[in-house]
Amino acid sequence: FSYCSSLTSVTIPDSVTTIGDAAFADCSGLREFNGKFASEDGRCLIIDGKLVSFAIGCGATECTITDGVTTIIHSAFCNCSSLKSITIPNSVIEIEGWAFYGCKSLTSVTIGNRVTSIGYYAFRKCTSLESITIPDSVTTIGKEAFYDCSNLTSITIPNGVTTIGNAAFSGCSSLT
Repeated sequence: FSYCSSLTSVTIPDSVTTIGDAAFADCSGLREFNGKFASEDGRCLIIDGKLVSFAIGCGATECTITDGVTTIIHSAFCNCSSLKSITIPNSVIEIEGWAFYGCKSLTSVTIGNRVTSIGYYAFRKCTSLESITIPDSVTTIGKEAFYDCSNLTSITIPNGVTTIGNAAFSGCSSLT
C-alpha cells in the first residue's frame, strides 16, 4: 500500500500474522490504524515489539514511542512531514534504514540509551534537524544516515561507534 495517498484508515483483521517492511510507507492521508497490531492511540502498528508503521496523515507533531518497542523498522515514519519531535525509549535497540527519511519538520530527536544501530538513510533529508546526541550504546551509524540534514549544526558521536557508513553526514552544510 506504499504511496497510497488517498488511504485514510486501515483495519487489520485478526487473521493477519505479519506485515512487511514499508507496507504503508508514505501514505500521506493515513490517519489511523484499527484492529490487530494497532497501538492504543491508533497511530502505530506494532508487531512483536517492532514499530512497523506510523499514520503520517494524522498530523501529529510529536510522538513518544511506546516502551517495549525494540525496533523501528524500515520506513516506519518515512516522509512524515508534520512530525517535529520524536522520543525513542530505552527499550529500542535498532533504528532500521529509512526509518525517519524525509521528516522535514523534525527538529528534536531523543534516542534511548540501548540503541546500538542507526540504519542507512535513517534520518536522511530531515532538513530541520539541528542537533542530535548519539547515545553511548550506538556502535554503527549507517550509510547516508544523516545525509542532507542541512540545518544540522551539532552532533555528538560516542567513542563506542566503530562503523560510520559512507556519506553518513554528506550534505550537512551547517555542521560545525
